[in-house]
Amino acid sequence: MSNPDRFEVLLLIARPAAGKSELIDYLKRAPLAERVERFHLGEFEEIDDFPMLWTWFEEDYLLRQMGYPGLHTDEQGMFLGNQLWDVLIERICLEYEKKLRDSPDYHSRYTTIIEFARGKEHGGFQRAFAHLSKKLAERMAILYIQVSWQESLRKNRARFNPDRPDSILEHGLPDEKLEKLYRDVDWEQVSRSDPDFISIQGVKVPYVVFENEDDVTTGRGEALGERLEQRLEHLWALYALKREAA
Repeated sequence: MSNPDRFEVLLLIARPAAGKSELIDYLKRAPLAERVERFHLGEFEEIDDFPMLWTWFEEDYLLRQMGYPGLHTDEQGMFLGNQLWDVLIERICLEYEKKLRDSPDYHSRYTTIIEFARGKEHGGFQRAFAHLSKKLAERMAILYIQVSWQESLRKNRARFNPDRPDSILEHGLPDEKLEKLYRDVDWEQVSRSDPDFISIQGVKVPYVVFENEDDVTTGRGEALGERLEQRLEHLWALYALKREAA
C-alpha cells in the first residue's frame, strides 16, 4: 500500500558536496505537515552509500594495523576494483528490500530517500542504474542536483572537518582524489534522450534537475525551500503520470 499524496522513493544524486545531504537536513527540520503539502514527502528514511563505504575504509585501516592487507581498498584508499561500486548499489537495493519485508505497508507511512554520487571514472550513473532493482525503479523519482566541477571542489573543501571524516555533513575527499573520481560525470549523456524520464530496468523513471550553482543548500533557508518546492511539484506531476500509466 502506498500513500497517494507522497513519493514512495526519491533518488537524490549529484556530484559530491553538491548539496544532497544539506537538502535532506533541511527536510528533516521542516514540520511534517509542511513536508507533505510543499514537497510530497511525509516521514522518510534514508539509504546513503557513504556510511557503507566508510565502514570499508575503517575495516581496511584496522586490518592494516593488524598486519593484514585491506579487503576493499589499496594503500591510497582507492577501491580494489570497480565491482565494489556496484556492490554499494546492490546493497542499497538489499536495504530497501528489508524495509519492505519488515513492514508490508511501509510506503503507507514512509518515503525512502536514496543518496549517492558517481563519476565516469568508475562507470557513472549509467553503470549504477544498471544495478538498481526493478522494484525500486517502479517506485522511484529522481532529483538531480546540478553543480559544476568547480563548485563541487569548492564545497568539498569548505565542508571537510578532519576531526569528523565519517560525518554525513562534514566528510570530504582530498582534491586529487575528488578530481580523479568525480571531475567527469555522465548525467547529461544519461538524461539527454528524454527531458522527463530515464529508462531504468525497462521502467520510465521521472526526473528533474535542481540547479544549485548559486548554493542555496548551505544556508538551509527559504531560497532552498522555494526552489525545492518548485522542482518537486514538477516531479510530482511526472510521477503522477507514471502511476496512471502503471
